[in-house]
Amino acid sequence: MIVCCGEALVDVLDGDESRAVPGGGPMNAAIAAARLGAPSAFVGRVSTDGAGQLIWRHLQGSGVDLRACERGAEPTARAIISLTPHPSFRFEGDSTADTALEAADLTVLDEGSHILHGGTLGMFRGRTAGVLASLAERHDGLVSLDPNVRPAIIEDRDRWDRFHQRWLHSADLYRASDEDLEWIWPRRAAEDCAAELLAGHVATVIVTRGKGCVTVFTAEGQLDVTAPQVDVVDTVGAGDSFVGTVLASLWELLGADRTAFAALELGQWRDIAERAAAAAALTCTRAGADPPTARALETAVTAHRSGG
Repeated sequence: MIVCCGEALVDVLDGDESRAVPGGGPMNAAIAAARLGAPSAFVGRVSTDGAGQLIWRHLQGSGVDLRACERGAEPTARAIISLTPHPSFRFEGDSTADTALEAADLTVLDEGSHILHGGTLGMFRGRTAGVLASLAERHDGLVSLDPNVRPAIIEDRDRWDRFHQRWLHSADLYRASDEDLEWIWPRRAAEDCAAELLAGHVATVIVTRGKGCVTVFTAEGQLDVTAPQVDVVDTVGAGDSFVGTVLASLWELLGADRTAFAALELGQWRDIAERAAAAAALTCTRAGADPPTARALETAVTAHRSGG
């Protein structure tokens, strides 16, 4: 099973409360994987308030396993996203449910190894950060990390760095945007960052860049792929759809086997990355984080590969 752990919140688009939609990087990734038919679970704490109920129904409606998820009376965090006339962002997240996770017990899920995925806000906020870092450190299956940096929310850089390092010691897969890398390791080329990561525990680094460009780095070398060109509505959740699709592809290929993951060849990674880039592109054609179904994704991938 693919287990995505971290925050679930609501994105309020253009400041319009009637356009509040469920969001949060790890939650979006769980939904993206589930919509592609992969067994997917979410681990986090979801509020019992109205926004929390919206999130819960959203997860259930996409077939995400919630047996390891907590509920709490704390309020739901809110990201106020304005798209016009200029993109802007405001976060309301003091003492919210996503920060208050008490425990992470995967034994309630199906037997067998799991792919564990984390990052974004749950990686460093509140009590949740320690619970999830400990989970990653004791996990015996494949571990994926997407830092998905949100500088406007990070008030304590040292704390962020500490939890980032804890996850890095366990991570097999590391996905980041070029903007993430610039914030984490300023004035360093993506290639240098990838080389440092590959010299440690990480076996594969995926860097997403502007205009749908993706670079995959492994011990074998690197490759570049591009996403289909689409009419963009917004980019909310596109990176999460990318990650969820990568995880779904990995689950189909090798389950949570770390040894098999490390042995993947660049040719296999090309297929995985092209599929994930197409999923991200499709997400950009819709408002909010709304990942594609398997059928819609396969249609887009086929059209892109045929030059359509």
